[in-house]
Amino acid sequence: MTEHYTALGLKSDATLADIKRAFRQKASQLHPDRNAAEDAAERFREVQEAYDILSDNDKRKAYDDNRRRHLLDDPAQTAREIWQAYFQQVLNKAS
Repeated sequence: MTEHYTALGLKSDATLADIKRAFRQKASQLHPDRNAAEDAAERFREVQEAYDILSDNDKRKAYDDNRRRHLLDDPAQTAREIWQAYFQQVLNKAS
């Protein structure tokens, strides 16, 4: 799974303004017309894809939900939430 926040150098709580600022900065650094590195075009496409997803509210929500399912943000906290929800269900069924 591609890590879009990392591609832009951001944390998952970044605002839309942070995302736009990071995209502009990364895009200007990595644009193939300005960067002669062999992987510049590929890295530019990664940054473009990250911006396309993170700047759209619906796509970002779906992406963040998928990250949570894959325990990428905070594995310990996510596992705790999963187990708490499970035990709550079991306790509610037992009563």
